[in-house]
Amino acid sequence: MDQDNAILAVDIGGTKTLMALVKASGIVAEATVPTRREDGPDTWLGAVATAAAPWRGQFRSIGLAVTGYVHNGLWSAMNPATLGIPKDYPLVAKVERLFGLPAVAFNDAQAASWGEHILGAGLGKDLVFITVSTGVGGGIVLNGRLLEGLAGHFGLTAEGDDNGFLEDRVSGRWMATEARRLGYEVDARQVFAAAATGEAWAADIVDGSARRVARLCRNIQLMLDPPQIVIGGGIGLADGFIDRVRNLVAPPGQVAPVSICRAELGVHAGILGIADLARAKSVQAGG
Repeated sequence: MDQDNAILAVDIGGTKTLMALVKASGIVAEATVPTRREDGPDTWLGAVATAAAPWRGQFRSIGLAVTGYVHNGLWSAMNPATLGIPKDYPLVAKVERLFGLPAVAFNDAQAASWGEHILGAGLGKDLVFITVSTGVGGGIVLNGRLLEGLAGHFGLTAEGDDNGFLEDRVSGRWMATEARRLGYEVDARQVFAAAATGEAWAADIVDGSARRVARLCRNIQLMLDPPQIVIGGGIGLADGFIDRVRNLVAPPGQVAPVSICRAELGVHAGILGIADLARAKSVQAGG
């Protein structure tokens, strides 16, 4: 394999870690390991190194897409309920020491937004990306540039009068919690299945999530006026969810609602996005 443009791309999520060997032509190999919350980041990275061992010598740098907040290579939790991470964990330094290669790190939803921008639904145009899954995240590409830092952490915007997080009333985790509150021991996938068969309690849960995402879309349109909003994630791409969101978006005055479309890269959006970001960083560094 041509090592010169191969990247080890790693997407550490709330329940699993996906890693792939990515060339400019696309993904050539991939593997998945569970993200056990109780293990902590040292163990998660060790599992990545073990799973990627067969690919050693085949990549020149590492790109990390992670849930939470990334700044100057340091990683912190934004909502510890999604994944507990110590404040300012030295993610990039740890990975560079582990592999002996340069690394870059971005928030996972930001990386996914870049993937959708360059290879997916964005078709190279500006966009705002929203992922609805275990939690809620997002990314913003404006004027062809990915915004970093806190930009796109939509799940942590305020919801209601009790200072609660939006993702705590939208995500798959919320759906399962709400179902249990109503006496149904089911997960989010089963909530959607029940809604599809006409169960009113399940339809109410799905509609509640979709209504809040629709409100978020309207607010994003008013603040950023993007040409499109792309929705992804396990909940976002569940049958009928995006149609519900579209139907619930209130137009901002006499202006038509923003275009809302499905993410096209699925679980690989973050992997492909972070690989491209890592490759660009390597080129900038003269690697």
